[in-house]
Amino acid sequence: MDQVNVLKDKGNKALQENKFDEAIQFYTQAIDLDKSNHVLYSNRSAAYAKAGKYSQALEDADKTVTLKPDWAKGYSRKGSALAYLGRLDDSINTYEKGLMLDPTNEQLKQGLREVRAQKSNAGMANLFNGPEAFMKLRSDPRTRAWMDDPDYLALLSELRTNPGALNTKIQDTRVLTTLSVLLGLSDMDESMDVDPPKYEPPKSQKKEEPKPEPKKEDNTPPEKKQAMEEKNLGNAAYKKKSFAEALEHYNKAVELDPNDITYYLNIAAVYFEQKEYEKCIAQCEKAIEIGRENRADFKLIAKAFTRIGHSHKKMNNWKQAKVYYEKSLSEHRTPEIKTLLSEVEKKIKEEERKAYIDPEKAEEEKELGNQMFKNGDYAAAMKHYSEAILRNPDDPKYYSNRAACYTKLAAFDLGLKDCEKCVELDPKFIKGWIRKGKILQGMQQQGKALSAYQKALELDPSNAEALEGYRSCSIAVSSNPEEVRKRAMADPEVQNILRDPAMRLILEQMQNDPKALQDHLKNPAIAAKLQKLLESGLVAIH
Repeated sequence: MDQVNVLKDKGNKALQENKFDEAIQFYTQAIDLDKSNHVLYSNRSAAYAKAGKYSQALEDADKTVTLKPDWAKGYSRKGSALAYLGRLDDSINTYEKGLMLDPTNEQLKQGLREVRAQKSNAGMANLFNGPEAFMKLRSDPRTRAWMDDPDYLALLSELRTNPGALNTKIQDTRVLTTLSVLLGLSDMDESMDVDPPKYEPPKSQKKEEPKPEPKKEDNTPPEKKQAMEEKNLGNAAYKKKSFAEALEHYNKAVELDPNDITYYLNIAAVYFEQKEYEKCIAQCEKAIEIGRENRADFKLIAKAFTRIGHSHKKMNNWKQAKVYYEKSLSEHRTPEIKTLLSEVEKKIKEEERKAYIDPEKAEEEKELGNQMFKNGDYAAAMKHYSEAILRNPDDPKYYSNRAACYTKLAAFDLGLKDCEKCVELDPKFIKGWIRKGKILQGMQQQGKALSAYQKALELDPSNAEALEGYRSCSIAVSSNPEEVRKRAMADPEVQNILRDPAMRLILEQMQNDPKALQDHLKNPAIAAKLQKLLESGLVAIH
């Protein structure tokens, strides 16, 4: 249990540091040692969810609830995973079950509120889908001009793909106008005939009605008006992919109104489309500078940081992309940027893993591990072998050596995994098969151990260690034939093999003529069935 707690603590630390894959690995190792610990499955579910692996997160959450049905946190994990998978009704039901167990649980209450809001937003977001929505927006004078604006089209795209964004953008007048058009509401400025008739006093008592105030004049400076016109012309050119023309208009807009961040962002968008990423970054940095000076909307600042992140991503500057995506999120959090950040972080880890590979240092770590193993310090040896694996993950002997440490520490499940990885990398690595056989013997799985030793003997029939392991397994299997027969006959696959008339004939033939075995083993289908019978202990080859 001490080892389980150590692995769990390592997983918790990795999760706090957003090292999701590492956390999953530690929790998995802990679960292999203690399969009935509901907390481990709950923690791994959280790690899977943060890594974007929502199906696995749901599986672990289900296991948590099965192991501990009266634990409210398990329902919180399950409700969250279901929500990520888009199963909103199932998520709501799960949160409600959890609240029946713990009515005061704030985590469950908050989760339920968020999913209900998400479900409500999803229904509203359907308004933005389909060609009919675009036809309405194109034909209505209130939204017609916006349909040529790339920023507005990007806004519609975000509302279609991310229903939750509606809550954060509802203050945008364009969103309110768009909803009015799609819902078929008239212009909000029109008067409504809903008030009762007003009392009309006699003419003698009537006061002179004040004259209506003259309409306020548009005091927008002509330079700003002209800049907007240039921007609209640039948007039209951008939409046609006439990037040179679009740049010309956007630059004129900057000359006329140098304090508007959107013109710099539009120029950056053109450079991005032209794959001029360094120029795009320079324009975005200028946009941020102008935006800060003129107190621009934080969402526009976030957009500039995002575009810099996109540019670095295109140039494979993963760490720089990560920095700017994080800056974007610090200004305005959106699910899309969180997803991009997660993808970039995975790429960085993969690049670091590749850069870490060094076969020479792997050999050095192996030698240190061998020395610790000889001294009986198996935990220290395991650390050196683990480092060797990180330095050269394709060398099977390091997995074999670490499996030996796990065996000494009685962590048979982990040792078996290393052996399986070892023979997967090199199916002809005899020591890997022998070590697998020994671990399976330690786990009291004599039939499977027998099969592992047989693989080793196929590679080297004279190997003394494999012969000794094979003999000891054969004796163990045959020492209690009645128990072996009961266990084997409970296996449906064994039952089907023994019902096969052809296999029964072959078994009789092998009993009368052992030399017939070699001929039958040439047939892969028969060899596979014989292998199953061999592993079950019903058949032994001497």
